[in-house]
Amino acid sequence: MKTSFAFLVMCFLFLESNAQTKSPVKNYGIVIHGGAGTILKKDLSPELERQYTAKLQEALDSGYAILDKNGTSLDAVVAAIKVMEDSRLFNAGSGSVFTSEGKNEMDAAIMDGKTLKAGAVACIRTIKNPITAARCVMDKSPHVMLSGPGADLFAKQCGCVTEDSAYFFTEKRWTQLIKAKEQEKLHPPQSDTMGSLDPSGNAFNDRKFGTVGAVALDKN
Repeated sequence: MKTSFAFLVMCFLFLESNAQTKSPVKNYGIVIHGGAGTILKKDLSPELERQYTAKLQEALDSGYAILDKNGTSLDAVVAAIKVMEDSRLFNAGSGSVFTSEGKNEMDAAIMDGKTLKAGAVACIRTIKNPITAARCVMDKSPHVMLSGPGADLFAKQCGCVTEDSAYFFTEKRWTQLIKAKEQEKLHPPQSDTMGSLDPSGNAFNDRKFGTVGAVALDKN
């Protein structure tokens, strides 16, 4: 879930149930987001907006399906994030942006609010769902964070699904990287900033970076 030149965003989305007016108030819930920053309405086609909305709804439904069955908030978060990691719409998993070197490197982190246990991975390249790798670090290691090849190896040994580099490659993200490099030549960034891109691949000055996220509260 590493960010470099580009990012995708969606607004925060809340959902209590699919039939809010007919269902009783629930003492659990989930909040997700698909990025950080701003996508202007003019840069988002009706079809692309429909795709984002549908995929975010799928992520929410996946999380709620676990909470509805008395599952834990951690399991709900992982389920929701995996939906977004498996979609090429978001800067996560299969839709991750490229680094300046043309590599897909991903980060993920998870925390249990009850125990404050946490796990994270950074700069991994082979794990299909980075959030599962972070969960493994939290549950199956004495560490809080692992990075690079060691994190990939540990996650693989934990049973996390792996993919080769071709799985993470998308033409849209590659085009964004090329355009970002072109913009950088024309307008060199300051030492602490880099040009960001909107979904159509155009550079703009928002200069924020973001990936997906989820927070869940279970019945316990």
